[in-house]
Amino acid sequence: MALISLASLLLLAGSAAANPNILYVTSYAGTITTLNLTETTPPAGGKYPSVKAVATSDGCKASPSWLTLKQPCPMLYCIDEGLETPGGSLSSYRTNDDGTLTQIGKVTTAPGPVSGVFYGAKGHGFAMAHYGGSTLSTWDVSDPANIKNVQSTKFTEPAGPNPQQNAPHPHEAVLDPTGRFLVVPDLGADLVRLFSLDNQTLQATALPPVKAKPGSGPRHVAFAVHGAKTYLYLITELGNTIVGYDVGYEGAGISLKEIFDIGVHGEGRQVPDKAAASEIVVSPDQKFLVASSRRENIYKVDSFDDKTKQIDSDSIINFSIDAGTGKLTFLQDVPSGGSFPRHFSMNKAGTKIAIGLQKDSRVVVMQRDPATGKLGDFESFANIAGEITSVIFDE
Repeated sequence: MALISLASLLLLAGSAAANPNILYVTSYAGTITTLNLTETTPPAGGKYPSVKAVATSDGCKASPSWLTLKQPCPMLYCIDEGLETPGGSLSSYRTNDDGTLTQIGKVTTAPGPVSGVFYGAKGHGFAMAHYGGSTLSTWDVSDPANIKNVQSTKFTEPAGPNPQQNAPHPHEAVLDPTGRFLVVPDLGADLVRLFSLDNQTLQATALPPVKAKPGSGPRHVAFAVHGAKTYLYLITELGNTIVGYDVGYEGAGISLKEIFDIGVHGEGRQVPDKAAASEIVVSPDQKFLVASSRRENIYKVDSFDDKTKQIDSDSIINFSIDAGTGKLTFLQDVPSGGSFPRHFSMNKAGTKIAIGLQKDSRVVVMQRDPATGKLGDFESFANIAGEITSVIFDE
């Protein structure tokens, strides 16, 4: 697809308004697929309707790994992990009402980017964690047709004790609720890296990192804010734990004080031996936390394509958050709908969760009661070529 200039972009019709019925999905097949939840096919061999793919883009190939949507003028940014190339890439797209994407720009990055987040006074910065490249990179995206590198920081700390920890592996970049700090869990170095941000110049300054338990493999984090209290929740891929922190702000600094460390299935609940915890999300009302765990196969669910058969399913684990202490109370352990729930996201209304099942090449949409936080039945699904890496709502 030919790239267009920013001047040309400004001549085009305005960007599409946010649409909570639209899902954007990345796959290692090299595509971004747009799903419209209102366009479904009635159940055929299975129990649930299938969702129609209304558009596909291959401009983020070869290994799309993460999507980030910038509001209120919707711009979609796609990270290419570059699994079979010397480097990765970052692409920008304008979203359109019909679900198609208009590619605006693309730049080559350090190897192995797997996560990104907007920051800056006008959201004009973009920070990326490079799992494969042991790097944190930052970018000026004020002109989506002319993305510019601001910084690239290569990490060299000693690796952890597990074979998967052969080098530092930053796995996610997350902005804190104040917008002044960046949190980067590092699976390889067993660290939660912290950075202060200059939201004008976009410079990121390293602060002393927080050490995680040796061999735990920090993967992803999520914040919850309750009045004057802020909590951070870390999910570890190798330790299969959720670690809670009380977040403190002192002047120009940020601190994390550990308040608990529990198994991913909840305090006192067994974790399967081969589990690999993956995603962690706090609900829009900040009252609940949901996590996913892969490689468990502890459930059987009806096949989405043939209701006469059953398939193995990994887990989605649901907790309530104590506003006063930050501690988690177990609510539910439910099937994710298939194998390897690498990524999932919740809509802003809190009524749906979209789950990307990497090994099944499927996205499933699960119902949720925002009042109780309880997860319900599946409502629809979509089969998509390749291994699913991320799925987000268009809002």
